[in-house]
Amino acid sequence: MNVVVLNHVSLDGVMQGPGSADEDTRGDFAHGGWAVAGGDAVMTEWIGPVGAGSGGGMLFGRRSYEGMLGAWNRMGGPFKDALNAAPKYVASSSPSTKLEWPNSTLLDSDVPAAVEQLKGQGEGQLLIMGSAVLIHSLLPHNLIDEYRLAIHPLLLGGGVRLFPDDGALHRLTLVDSRASTTGVILATYRPAA
Repeated sequence: MNVVVLNHVSLDGVMQGPGSADEDTRGDFAHGGWAVAGGDAVMTEWIGPVGAGSGGGMLFGRRSYEGMLGAWNRMGGPFKDALNAAPKYVASSSPSTKLEWPNSTLLDSDVPAAVEQLKGQGEGQLLIMGSAVLIHSLLPHNLIDEYRLAIHPLLLGGGVRLFPDDGALHRLTLVDSRASTTGVILATYRPAA
């Protein structure tokens, strides 16, 4: 299986709170919901094949798991049903983390080793949405196969960033890009060979 990151990101690399004002206010983040205005039919089509039935499952950090699945289940609709049906793997530093959604498995010890083992099981994709801490933990182990980023034309000036500020060099290759009608660049990157 391939590990695929699918996230909204600002030009200055922030991924925090794209969906709503109260989504993630850690660190007094006051710009929640910044990605909503960038949505259009082009973006929906671009996300569609990845978000619907990736054939492997979803990989979440605990915070993203609780927030995202709770929000989608309140909203309802076909994406809710797809999320509930998909296998979900949840990374947490606490073995007592409660997983209340169907088809969920806790990864609570050596998360990079657990993800490496999952990658060796079958075909399809393990899709990561949100989950900055999880992404930061997988990067040093070269466990992410693809980044599908909706890059919004705005600067947020602070917040949780997609990539850690750790001084490590990671070269990527652009494999696909297009622009939405709202100026969002929809780009797919893979680690450079």
